[in-house]
Amino acid sequence: MAETTGGKRRQGPRKGDLREKAILDAAEALLEREGVELMTVESIAKGAGISRASLYFYFGSKLDVLSVLVARTVDAMAAQADVAQSADDSADDVVTASVRHTANLWREHGVVLRAAVDLAPVTPEIRRMWTGTVTRYAAAMTEVLARAGVADPAMAEALCWMTERTFYWASVNGDDLDRTADICAQIWCATIRGNN
Repeated sequence: MAETTGGKRRQGPRKGDLREKAILDAAEALLEREGVELMTVESIAKGAGISRASLYFYFGSKLDVLSVLVARTVDAMAAQADVAQSADDSADDVVTASVRHTANLWREHGVVLRAAVDLAPVTPEIRRMWTGTVTRYAAAMTEVLARAGVADPAMAEALCWMTERTFYWASVNGDDLDRTADICAQIWCATIRGNN
């Protein structure tokens, strides 16, 4: 929604929102080129086209930037959980679509998702976001599986963590993410059929 200021309508995002996006985009690009260890606040600021002092106006540290970058990416995963939970399609179709969506996120933002997995054990905020996202996805998929006759919630949770780890290693190794999605979907669907 456009905001009015002194009788004029402001179109589009605010300058601060654009700067924050530029910072996050620069951090994602740096993750791809340099990794977490070599990336600095200075290199992020330079990549975003701002001064280091300006970056500190938006973020307190490199870790703060990474946390928000992870949040931006896992929000897209969490949104897919809501779509899966409300879908009226068969469980096999919902599972397959969800796993393919996950493959697309790993393809587009694998470097961020790998960083989230790598940083989760040592960064409480990222661990909370990451496990919260997988838990939310498991809750949604528990409902999908229950509609297909699989009543044990632990099944969906185990399958979600299996999928997360499988995509992580596929991304690390440069494996074909579409093939990874097919394999994960087959396991999900076999579980559904095996429990009916």
